[in-house]
Amino acid sequence: MTDIADIPVFILCGGQGTRLREETEFRPKPMVDIGQRPILWHLMKIYSHFGVRNFVLCLGYKAEVIKEYFLNYKFHTGSLKVDLRSGVTEHLGAADGIEDWNVHLVDTGLESMTGLRIQKALEAVPAERFFLTYGDGVANIDLKALLTQHEEAGRKATITAVHPSSRFGELSLDGDLVQSFTEKPQTAQGWINGGFMVMEQSAMDVLPQGANEPLETAVLETLSHQHDLSVYRHDGFWQCMDTFRETQLLNSLWASGDAPWRFWSE
Repeated sequence: MTDIADIPVFILCGGQGTRLREETEFRPKPMVDIGQRPILWHLMKIYSHFGVRNFVLCLGYKAEVIKEYFLNYKFHTGSLKVDLRSGVTEHLGAADGIEDWNVHLVDTGLESMTGLRIQKALEAVPAERFFLTYGDGVANIDLKALLTQHEEAGRKATITAVHPSSRFGELSLDGDLVQSFTEKPQTAQGWINGGFMVMEQSAMDVLPQGANEPLETAVLETLSHQHDLSVYRHDGFWQCMDTFRETQLLNSLWASGDAPWRFWSE
């Protein structure tokens, strides 16, 4: 089995989040807070718990907000001492609370669809195999089990199937094979695409170079028709943050001290 620490995760962070306009008018959806941290940080903590430390953020809408957050990460974290006369700033506690992450901030275009974003990100940060997910959902998922499923199936891509709580790409499954992928049906039943994917770089070959197409229809549907899309079933907690109500739900779970996706301790 490939060492999970050697696999980067590409996170789609470029959409405009129009269903969550209350929060996204001034910042991209991955930067909306759960507790006092962006949901993007929570998602990255899930991956880092399993040993992943290389992150490729596919930026678009309000990319500068995400860039500023990570460029000044240590100043957004913990306590500071500022000498007002000299302007010297000191982070109290040295490196405590600063994650050992490599974060690639790749501007993939304001109008790019998800397939093109990944294509552009792979040009900037090549990877033979990579995790891929959306920047607006959390789960208590076993990423090592997901990777094992992908390797054992031997297909070009594996997606995580979850039970629906709203409107996402619906999957028809046969064992570990995805028979069909239908993007956002009127009424989702059974299993849906919950993100948390593993892909070989060759999976993106079905998307013509420079084609501004969605990952879901141009790549995942095509792979399912070619019988080259595998599935990992996740029966545990999964929740996206697509509406203000879902934002409130995630915040209430975090405030309760019993957030199911919190694997880590601080």
